[in-house]
Amino acid sequence: MRISRVADLPVLSTARFTLRPLQREDTGALLTTLGDPEQCRFLTRPAFGSESELWDWLADPSWPGQTWIAVDADGAVAGRFVAAPAHADDVFEIGYITLGSHQGQRVASECAGALIDHLFASPGGVSVRKITAEVDTRNTPSMRLLERLGFTREATLREHEETHIGLCDVHWYGLLAREWNGGSASRIA
Repeated sequence: MRISRVADLPVLSTARFTLRPLQREDTGALLTTLGDPEQCRFLTRPAFGSESELWDWLADPSWPGQTWIAVDADGAVAGRFVAAPAHADDVFEIGYITLGSHQGQRVASECAGALIDHLFASPGGVSVRKITAEVDTRNTPSMRLLERLGFTREATLREHEETHIGLCDVHWYGLLAREWNGGSASRIA
């Protein structure tokens, strides 16, 4: 299954957030976090220097995944959530980042749960068997999040990824559809 870019991207809802397709106007809000070197320490690349540089990365047409932007009830951007095809047609990898202004408010837990609900609900009639996530071994908050969501650490890959801070070890996490307890924090709008 290949997730389409924006045309078929559903809006997802949780108790506190709406996850909608990325818009160019989101770039300024995202830059407040993705332009901060400390907030970007676990990304594969360094912090972004401008909105145009960030937009070019976010809207790269060669990237096969989808991006949702989480906004709160006031319309403020709270985070970015992504799903991309992985190594098999029925496997997807997810990723997430919560903006600094919303960290500590369980945004990632609530919104990643909605994304997982959506992926396991067979979008487009194709069954998703597994969701994966790759995490820098020093990113304790992200590991805790995945474990709270029911992911299992399946492997540690040593010196697996070259990033802006050098070679990094990563933990590989997986969640099978039959293991998901149906987050029920979300619904598709």
